[in-house]
Amino acid sequence: MVPGRLVVGVGASRGVPEDEVTGLVLEALRTAGLSPREVVELVTADAKAGEPGLVAAAARLGVPLRTYPAEVLARMEVPHPSGAPLSAVGTASVAEAAALAGGGQLLVPKRKSRPGGGRPSMATCAVVRRPVRTVA
Repeated sequence: MVPGRLVVGVGASRGVPEDEVTGLVLEALRTAGLSPREVVELVTADAKAGEPGLVAAAARLGVPLRTYPAEVLARMEVPHPSGAPLSAVGTASVAEAAALAGGGQLLVPKRKSRPGGGRPSMATCAVVRRPVRTVA
């Protein structure tokens, strides 16, 4: 395993709390035996670029938040497409598609957050390990 190359794709509903996103990401990494120190960026759809919960989660994890246009995400083949992001942002996947958009191996397929109090999930994430690029 090469450290420093994990990318976490995140999908979120408007108004998602930062702690829901961060908790989901940390739990997904923990259950897969991966370290948060290996994460180099969070990625999502352009439509979510200014979502305060995502911006704050990236800051808390100490990584940049990078976005992709919906057209790019819509071209990605993903194992778990969904109608919810298709109607919201124009692509059948945000978390998995954004994670896979830069290449790499899907280590953690799309997972939904599990907020308490009977509240519906507002976040999804997926984790990819990107290959280390060497300069010849």
